[in-house]
Amino acid sequence: MNALILGAAGFVGPYLLRHLTEDLGWQVSVTKLKQESFAAEQAADIYDLDLLDADAVRTLLHTLQPDCVFHLAAQSSVALSWKQPQLTADINIKGTINLLEAVRSCTDPPKLLLVGSGEEYGHLRRDACPVSEEEPLHPANIYAATKVCAEQMAMIYQRAYGLWITAVRAFNHIGPGQSPQFVVSDFCKQTAAIEYGMQEPVIRTGNLSAKRDFTDVRDIVRAYGLIMTKGVSGRIYNVGSQNAIAISELLKQIHALSGVPYAIQTDPEKLRPVDIPIIEADITKLQQDTGWSPAIALQQTLKDTLAYWRAYYAAQ
Repeated sequence: MNALILGAAGFVGPYLLRHLTEDLGWQVSVTKLKQESFAAEQAADIYDLDLLDADAVRTLLHTLQPDCVFHLAAQSSVALSWKQPQLTADINIKGTINLLEAVRSCTDPPKLLLVGSGEEYGHLRRDACPVSEEEPLHPANIYAATKVCAEQMAMIYQRAYGLWITAVRAFNHIGPGQSPQFVVSDFCKQTAAIEYGMQEPVIRTGNLSAKRDFTDVRDIVRAYGLIMTKGVSGRIYNVGSQNAIAISELLKQIHALSGVPYAIQTDPEKLRPVDIPIIEADITKLQQDTGWSPAIALQQTLKDTLAYWRAYYAAQ
């Protein structure tokens, strides 16, 4: 199988590349933005690509003729989407349309997996969790709204042009190497900084009462590979742990791994204008079609993420 990963320089891309090449034995090409770096030791052909350049997207697909495309390229930070809504809409909506047009123009169109987000569900009915793919979407932030739009566009192309397209609504995925823009990595980074005397003993937090569904990124990419080989075109799949946990409990578990004393302080910069109380995935459809289930315990992911940041500060 010849695969193309778009937006591979982000958090998920290197994990997906490693899974496809080392575990599945696929041939893989990847794209990144010109200003981004990508580990040279990774076994892949690397291309610079801006999804907003429609001609470049079409040319690359026609040149590579991949069997399948994993669309990871996105502005994926909810916090940043509030600060830069135009950028978020351009990348997540216009970029996806350019990709869909490029796929449609291929003589032998590749299979396409579009990566969306559990954030698309937004505010849920009281008894809606775990949330299934049939639940109405009520996005509560700009990032989520752009993902809903991109997903709906993809499904229109799937039906109108007979393309093989699936979409995933991936819930919070975590692990070593994630940007500290995201909560688990942020807490682990701050904890390691305190351990190494590089931050005062205060953990700055946003909303600790929110409950989210967290899954190790290494499990997430296994799901993507299975969906590409066993999934059904036109279907949308939740990918998550099916177990929501309060952010306060995450912090408690990370603290237990460290033991370093610290105070907790709410940082207004980390609070969202609108926050969803709880979201948890129903992964029945994914399990039925692919047999996937998460294998890495949350405690292990937290240990690995904290170890990553400890190594970072040890090298300073």
